[in-house]
Amino acid sequence: MVTMRIISVDELGRLFASLQGKPRVVVSGNVAVPWPAVRILDANKDEYTIHALNAPPGIPDREGVTAETCFVGAGMRRHSNLSYVPSRLSLVPVLLQRRIPADVVIIHCAPPRDGQLSLGIEVNILPAAIEGCRMRSGRVVAVINDQMPYTYGDALVPVEWVDVAIEVSEPLPAHDPATPDDDSRAIGERVASRVSDGSTLQMGIGGVPDATLNALTGRRGLRIWTEMFSDGVLALDRVGALEPHHPLTASFLFGSRELYDWLDGNHRVRMMRTEHTNDPGLIAQQRKMTSVNTALEVDLFGQANASRINARIYSGFGGQTDFIVGALHSAGGQSFIALRSWHPKADVSTVVPLVDEPVTSFQQSAIVTEHGVAELWGYDQQAQCRHIIRDAAHPQVREELWEEAAHLGLA
Repeated sequence: MVTMRIISVDELGRLFASLQGKPRVVVSGNVAVPWPAVRILDANKDEYTIHALNAPPGIPDREGVTAETCFVGAGMRRHSNLSYVPSRLSLVPVLLQRRIPADVVIIHCAPPRDGQLSLGIEVNILPAAIEGCRMRSGRVVAVINDQMPYTYGDALVPVEWVDVAIEVSEPLPAHDPATPDDDSRAIGERVASRVSDGSTLQMGIGGVPDATLNALTGRRGLRIWTEMFSDGVLALDRVGALEPHHPLTASFLFGSRELYDWLDGNHRVRMMRTEHTNDPGLIAQQRKMTSVNTALEVDLFGQANASRINARIYSGFGGQTDFIVGALHSAGGQSFIALRSWHPKADVSTVVPLVDEPVTSFQQSAIVTEHGVAELWGYDQQAQCRHIIRDAAHPQVREELWEEAAHLGLA
């Protein structure tokens, strides 16, 4: 049986230089990018495609490098050769196995225990990428970092699945939770007021999710089934708000050093592959599934644009549609789009008559802003429109929205 070889930086450079044509290289994304190997790749291969999910700044941007992704992060948003492949997140693993398989996969992982490496804080699409790569006799490269937390579930990778590895000791990017501003706190409290004991939560990182979690410390029996979580979940665990013996299911994580220390060797946290966490059928089976997402703008039909600005791709579908559909099919489930009613940087209303960008999602339970909760589910389109203007829109634009609603046949 062939097993993993630990090699030098120079040897890895020669391996990358020997790759034929313009190889597709899939790497860990979010805050787990294996930067040492990416730098070696870029120094030794003139042309390649790098595929990463929600890549942070630092992705090489030069002639010969194609930045490919199904969810655009800050590191690819203005890339000179961006290749955006639209896909719901739950279907990205299918693409990586059938349509855009990797020639090389570079993973960022914790040192092996009992013959298995761990993908740590970033599982996501990587298991499917590894499987697709191995099926076509591609190369799997590991950056083994002794500062990566060792996590379980689908994070475990047998060492014999990895061809070569380099060893590093580098701290992971960390994020200490900030104090939510007044608008985020107001939105978070409104969302939290709709969450009962025993609910299952999906929410990401940012002011509104943090504020929502802060407002849930008095609940009991909460469960976690989500794409990702951060320190807010750790705070819920400390105060006894989580169901004590139920696993926390996620696909990638980002947070403080304290969160990473808590994760290391914690069997209670199950890091699962994307096609598991984002499967609407599995999401629907969760008790009182409550999904909280955000958007760039919403319109009077209840449609949300969370992915494009002036037709230019800003992010992507992500898992928003997966979780909205799954939550609404869950017994007692609900789904919220939570956002400020006014965009502070663009100085415009986030509630518009009709989105003129491709729609990311629609048919949420409600839209929540700092002004109120606009109920959507179960109401006809005229009532939905009334609720959005009356309960969610900024007062400054409500009169204009009523006029536009009349033109659209909604009032």
